[in-house]
Amino acid sequence: MFSNRVRIFIAFVFLLSLGLLLYLHIYELAAVAVMMIMLLIWDYFKQGTLIVAAKYFHAKDYVKTEASLKEITRPEWLSKKRRGFYEYIYGGVCIQKQDFEEAERHYELAAQYPLHTVNDHVAALVTVANINIRFGNYDKAKAYLQLTEKHTDKITAKMRDVIGRLHQELKKH
Repeated sequence: MFSNRVRIFIAFVFLLSLGLLLYLHIYELAAVAVMMIMLLIWDYFKQGTLIVAAKYFHAKDYVKTEASLKEITRPEWLSKKRRGFYEYIYGGVCIQKQDFEEAERHYELAAQYPLHTVNDHVAALVTVANINIRFGNYDKAKAYLQLTEKHTDKITAKMRDVIGRLHQELKKH
């Protein structure tokens, strides 16, 4: 929810208040300050700067999105719900940079975690299939498109159309 700078600033404020509260012997509020510092530390490891990155991503500011994602030093420590979202956004950044191999890797990882909606999950699978069609790896593309079939009743019509076009592209080869 916060950038790392904001998180450090807030933790510093709580640390100063903790020192003052201990000096004044107000232990109940000092315990609250400790809990808030612990919450900020937990939030750093489990949530990261993902919400900030998502805001930049939706605003199509991919440079700031990537910078926010790079603030997460250990993405494997993110919560399961956040890890899929991290990989999904990073895959989108890689697509914008035309780094298709890296995008494929991120979208494959994103598909292994729960995403916000079924449509997002299918979009990750479709993107991997599309990249593989582009590079001529048709068997892998077919496999990823088959994974989308169990979700066809829960996705948007636009996504169904994209899947149909990819199936037609595969029939040509």
